[in-house]
Amino acid sequence: MNKKKGNTMVIWGCVSALAFGSVLLPGVMDMNENRTGITHTEAGWHLPFSTASSLSGKPEDSKEGLLALNTLKPVRGEAAGGHAVVAAPAWPHSRGAVDGSSTGLFLPEDGAMPTSARAREEEAAVPPPAPPSLPAKPVEKPAPKPLSHRIVEYHMNAELDAEGKLIQATSSMSWTNPGTLPVQEVYLHLYANAFESKKTTFMQESGGKLRNDATKENNTGGIQLQSLKLISGAATDLSDKLEFVQPDDGNKHDRTLLKVTLPKAVAPGEQVTLQTSFTVQLPQVFARMGYAGDFVMAGQWYPKLAVYESKGTRGRAEEGWNLHQYHGNSEFYADFGIYDVKVRVPSAYTVAATGFPTKPVADDGTTKLYTFYADDVHDFAWAASPSFVYVEEPYATQHLPGVRIKLYLDPKHEHLKARYMTAAKKALARYSEWYGSYPYSTLSIVVPPEDGNGAGGMEYPTLITSWGAGGEEPSLELERVIVHEIGHQFFYGMIASNEFEEPWLDEGFTSYAEDKLMEKEYGVRSNRLVEASYMTDPASLKLNAWSYKGHQHYAENVYTRAKLVLQAMEAEVGPDTMNRIMRTYFQRWKFKHPASEDFRQVVEDVTKTSWNDFFDQYVYGGLMSDFEVAGIQTSKRTESGATLYDSAVKLRRLGATVTTVPVRFHFTDGTHTDKTWNGTESEVIFKLTHTAPLEWASIDPQYTMVLENKRINNFMKTDVDNKLAVRWNLGAVKLIETLIGWVVW
Repeated sequence: MNKKKGNTMVIWGCVSALAFGSVLLPGVMDMNENRTGITHTEAGWHLPFSTASSLSGKPEDSKEGLLALNTLKPVRGEAAGGHAVVAAPAWPHSRGAVDGSSTGLFLPEDGAMPTSARAREEEAAVPPPAPPSLPAKPVEKPAPKPLSHRIVEYHMNAELDAEGKLIQATSSMSWTNPGTLPVQEVYLHLYANAFESKKTTFMQESGGKLRNDATKENNTGGIQLQSLKLISGAATDLSDKLEFVQPDDGNKHDRTLLKVTLPKAVAPGEQVTLQTSFTVQLPQVFARMGYAGDFVMAGQWYPKLAVYESKGTRGRAEEGWNLHQYHGNSEFYADFGIYDVKVRVPSAYTVAATGFPTKPVADDGTTKLYTFYADDVHDFAWAASPSFVYVEEPYATQHLPGVRIKLYLDPKHEHLKARYMTAAKKALARYSEWYGSYPYSTLSIVVPPEDGNGAGGMEYPTLITSWGAGGEEPSLELERVIVHEIGHQFFYGMIASNEFEEPWLDEGFTSYAEDKLMEKEYGVRSNRLVEASYMTDPASLKLNAWSYKGHQHYAENVYTRAKLVLQAMEAEVGPDTMNRIMRTYFQRWKFKHPASEDFRQVVEDVTKTSWNDFFDQYVYGGLMSDFEVAGIQTSKRTESGATLYDSAVKLRRLGATVTTVPVRFHFTDGTHTDKTWNGTESEVIFKLTHTAPLEWASIDPQYTMVLENKRINNFMKTDVDNKLAVRWNLGAVKLIETLIGWVVW
């Protein structure tokens, strides 16, 4: 799922990053007085202009020793076939959505004046089209052979009461015991019960908010089982065998997990079928489900079987049920199977759903009946509205056998159908090329109405939702959310890791892939230095989703830090090897529910190297790297009539290790010496002798260490001009003011 942050967080994020030194300014700030023989600065930065950007000039070249800064915007380039591109820097300035998305400021190829019309700039920067389609005639029919271990099978009938905002339904669900032991009970997730009251675990943890969307006062909903029977010859009523359980927090007000005790144990490999009738009272749309006017989003709407994990699954020592309630931060985990679903709606309505239609829509003049089928998926969602504008295109590439892309647009965004379609094509084409073919014949994209944004930015198998149809000319966030949610079709939809316990394997991987595609297709590079600076409270990526300190802490780690961990791996092994790692992981583990340790094994198999230290620190542990220039001591001497300067530079490691820590020593004669440190010791002293005094020392001047989050201490100047320091302080303030005025979301 894609996460958003509001204007205030973005602006204050820029301000905080600049004010506390995590964003790199082109120059040096030093507010400390020099001490004899040793200079220790608490705020020193250096930017290597020749490599960090296409800007020319150095601070010392300008009249005041400062580089004139311009606020940055997309620019038009000739090298990319004449279309507008964005010059993507190694020195970024701002951060976008909390999931690591970045549509921030960009370095221009020439001087660019400040502007507040960012949306217009992005509109002008028309990206290249999607790869052209090969002849495509996607066949919507059951898979010729199973792609997954089909543990579950659902046959459901649902009818929408549009006036009462109610779904009345029946379900026949079959479950096959995948283990080696008999099982006496099964468990059902009743996710809709999260909205029963303010006392549920979801509502208490979320505070009634998800992203920027808040539930309305007295807005409730829920799922009510009217009957539950075991179908085995004669039907057996199980109504007195039901018990709500709360394994995570013991909250008796939470009814999102139901235990069903069976009269007879299910033997290994044996199948059991449960039949239920139920009603779902929809809340006003919030947290992935509900209604907004006559728009309906039915996500997590039916009694859903929990996952029984066999021994060895995700490193499990003993087989058993994986049981969790619905939490404020958690998403979902389910087995693969088959869904055969009929949805009846008023005749004016159009339905979008997981899978593909198996019959023409039947309309009796009052209601329409839709029939959908999907196999090798682990969820089923649908949306309905009388206002949908429907657009469909077939699409195929060398790596994509053929898919029908179906848009269900809110009328306000009908004129943007080409942007939605192009983003979908680019995402499907690139992800299929990079990781493996999208195997389904359908991808549906639902654009909710503006007041239905609570259903927006979400993924389901073969169906995604965009943000609600707000502005008439939205920014690149329109494309970004489509790219992100289609990425989930691979890491959530097919790999299907456990989002309760290891959400980074979905959200972090999807955010990483999203960034690569946005750079490749739209010329927008993520601002990873600023993103790293936000990691002020890093935590293990192995925590349960609800074990983080709150939604922001969860999002910053599971989305952004997780993405940075993958980018750090890429920086170490190179793009080609990282591509092999990601493709191998996808191919080895699609349809198999992997764990973090399974990914580590893939990394080691591809690189033929142990990654224990890296994973222990950055994945299983919650560390970031932090290196400091702790002190500089200089002395002057004469040898054989020549004047020499001896310098001792103390470096410290304050965080996790990095295999290669580059250090640059710059002398007053304009020369420099580059050295590397293995970054494993807690402290090291570099000694240098040169014919000119040492002017400054800088750790990682090229910004190669992705997981370094406190760069304020990476630089130290041996001798500081106090006037220059004052000028830089004032310059930083003006830059902050400019950024605040520039950021218009």
